[in-house]
This record gives sequence, C-alpha cells and structure tokens, in this order.
Amino acid sequence: MKNFQAGNYVNQGTYKSFQPHKINQAFTVEDMEVISLLSQADRQLGRLDMYSEYIPNIDLFISMHVLKEATQSSKIEGTKTNIEDALLDKKDVDDEKRDDWEEVQNYIEALNSAIKRLEKLPFSSRLIRDTHKILFQGVRGKHKLPGEFRKSQNWIGGASINDVAFVPPIHTSVNEYMSDLEKFAHNTESFFPDLLKIALIHYQFETIHPFLDGNGRVGRLMITLYLVEKNILKKPILYLSDFFERNRMLYYDNLTRVREKNDLRQWFKFFLVGIIETAKIGINTFDGILKLQKEVEFKIQTLGNRTYNAQLILNHLYQKPVVDAQKAKELTGLSLPSVYKLIRDLEKLDILTEITGAKRGKIFLFKEYTKLFK
Repeated sequence: MKNFQAGNYVNQGTYKSFQPHKINQAFTVEDMEVISLLSQADRQLGRLDMYSEYIPNIDLFISMHVLKEATQSSKIEGTKTNIEDALLDKKDVDDEKRDDWEEVQNYIEALNSAIKRLEKLPFSSRLIRDTHKILFQGVRGKHKLPGEFRKSQNWIGGASINDVAFVPPIHTSVNEYMSDLEKFAHNTESFFPDLLKIALIHYQFETIHPFLDGNGRVGRLMITLYLVEKNILKKPILYLSDFFERNRMLYYDNLTRVREKNDLRQWFKFFLVGIIETAKIGINTFDGILKLQKEVEFKIQTLGNRTYNAQLILNHLYQKPVVDAQKAKELTGLSLPSVYKLIRDLEKLDILTEITGAKRGKIFLFKEYTKLFK
C-alpha cells in the first residue's frame, strides 16, 4: 500500500472539503507486519466461527451479542444505556433514559433486519440506506433524512463549518463515491483479502460520511454485515464497537492519519488487532456460556418435577436474561402462585437476582449470564 493516496482538500468557496480518491482499484500488500496480523485475524475468526456449528441453539445467544453491540455502538455516539437498561421493556425504563433506550432498540432492529435481508439483498447502498432508515425511525435525528444520502454539506467537530475537525466530500459527490465503494466490495477481478477490504470500506465510508447523522453506527454495523455476506462468519457473532469504544481516541486518530498522511498501514494494523482481540473475547464468552450452561443445568436438576419448567425459563433467559412473573407464567403455563415459587427456587440457586427492589412488578436478572457480555 506504499503508493496509496487518500485524497485531496478541494476549495468549495468558504470552506475546503476532503474529496477521497476512489477505492475500486487493484491494491497489493507487501508489509509483513500487516500480513502477519492478517494471518492471526483469519485464525481467530476461524476458531470463533466453529462455535456456530458446535453450540446447540446458538441463535439463542446471538441476541445478547447484538444487544451488547447496540449498547456499545450507541455509547460511542453519547447514549448512556447499559445492557441491563436495554433488556427492560419500555414501560420499565425511567423517563429520562427512554430516548437513549429507544435508540439502542432501533439499532438492534436495524442490525437484525439487515442480517435477515442479506439472504436476498447483497451488501449494497440500498441495504445501507434501508438499515439507516430503521436506525432513525421515531428517535432523535428522525428529521435528518433517514434512509437517504445527504443533500447538503456536513462536518465533524466544531460549532460551524469554519472551525471544524473534518469536512467530508461535497454532497453532490456522495452517490458517486458510494457507487464506487459498492463496486469495490464486490470486485472479484482484483484479489484483495476480505479483512483488509472491509477495513478499507469502513475507512472510506466514514470519510464519505454519506448521511446527515448516524454514520458511525452504520459504518460499524457494516463490518458485521460484510463478514456474514462473505461467509467469513456463518452467524453474526463478531462486533468491533466494544474495541472501538475502549480505544476511541486511537480509532479517530488512525482514521485521521489515513487522510492526512496516506498511512493506510497503521489503520490496517489497528483494525486487525481489533478483529483478533474481539474474536478472542468472543471465544472466551462462548466458553463461558458452555460452562455456565452445565452448572445451571446441574443446579436445576435439584428441583425435581419442576426441572422442566425451570428449563423453559432458562431457554428464554439465554435469549433475553430478564424475566418477570407474568412472562414466566406465559412460558410455563403455570399458575401465578406456582410461578412465584419457581422463581424463589431459582433465586435460591443463584440463577435469578431481583433488580428493581420493588414490592410489585419485580424483574429478575440472569446475572451470571449477563456478566459474560461485559
């Protein structure tokens, strides 16, 4: 990537916009450090992907991966919803937290919808726009053209365009740049490793900044969509938002470094380290899930004829690790007195923990399971 040129600043009258060079072209990688990290990343992703085949009912656990991604990706944008808050129903969320909660729920819906649509619709501008539309339905930013590429200039940082950190390309060039990005994603004539390809696509997308709002969330979500579409992962079980959040300044610095110094090498290294670390965390999480499953199933065997109904509640908890008496009644078909007794038994076994402190409308958390995703 020695000869990589990120782009140029172009005078637009009262300001200069950064006009990136198009990326649908042939690239070669000769840097041995990048090649070594690429090899490690491929190995770790292969290990992680094995869990898609070996864990029974893996779809039960994917919803918690999505929930974690939604809270972390939204956290980068300033929302303060944590995993426990995101698990609650809307009626149980404090009024002052409700806007943040709704943004996280939209992210979950947008990601789930996009993964499902990949079965019929390829990784494309259309898929990206449709996902963006879901992200902003009924929440802050709903007036900023949800599902449409911007028709005006935007900027990053600063109170006005005259004191900003970065001005993306002029709006009249957005469609052309996104078309180029889409062609690069599906270019089979010039070989380029997929992990480096999505690293470059993510950088280019954030540089184009095609929407008036939500570019960060959509750009991070695209990474998982690409990995699933290319069958690098059979299931959506790897998300980089947690890594980007923990290394937020490095993330922004490395993106800026590409634009200012044409240093794609450093961005690739950072991105690949993120893949490696995140895959390892994912592997540890699945190992923890398998261990916890054995421990919990051993515990509920002590409940005798109530074991079956306890298992029904557990199957729900692996997907959404909160439950109240009404939900437990729905799951088991038991009477409320029997449900309360079963919940008390699960509390005694340290499987459930009451989290509201209320006398009525109590909500119980599968705390040990939730800890695995923190």
